[in-house]
Amino acid sequence: MAVSRVCLGLVTLLIILIFAIALPSVQAQSSSPAPAPTSDGATIDQGIAYVLMLVALLLTYLIH
Repeated sequence: MAVSRVCLGLVTLLIILIFAIALPSVQAQSSSPAPAPTSDGATIDQGIAYVLMLVALLLTYLIH
């Protein structure tokens, strides 16, 4: 009976030691929030302009 109490005490101490070492390292570095999107629509406007110019070029080629 005394041996099992000693083993239980050692196992408990080992588990406490593992948690004492592992848990602080889990929250050692907090992640920063994601940056806000900086698109003001200029890229979308430029893409639409490129598509319209391509359509105009194709129409000009097909008409001639």
